[in-house]
Amino acid sequence: MAQARGSATMAMATLLLLLGLQFEIGFAANYTVGDDGGWSFGVSGWTTGKSFKVGDILEFNYNPEQHNVIVVDEKGYETCTAGGDAKTFNSGNDQIEITGKTFFICGFPTHCDSRDMKLAISV
Repeated sequence: MAQARGSATMAMATLLLLLGLQFEIGFAANYTVGDDGGWSFGVSGWTTGKSFKVGDILEFNYNPEQHNVIVVDEKGYETCTAGGDAKTFNSGNDQIEITGKTFFICGFPTHCDSRDMKLAISV
């Protein structure tokens, strides 16, 4: 009888573990870039201590008269330049889904290069 209870307990624990893993995989997290400060100068260190997954949503909050968000490739991130396939967002409240390693810059002059307004997301 004790062995049957032990097997049932083990089966239940396994089921709960599998459900927990499914829950973790199935639901994306939402992140506000820069937290309360929003998408602003010096935001590149914001990712420290965070763990991102494909499907997570990044929300960029900013004044569209002062900033924008451009999704660039790694070279664009390093050089603070937007190539021909870069996508620009300028609503001031942009929600962008992470699809893999992703790079963002502000396209306003000097914001990316001299004021550290860029972000690299690794999954």
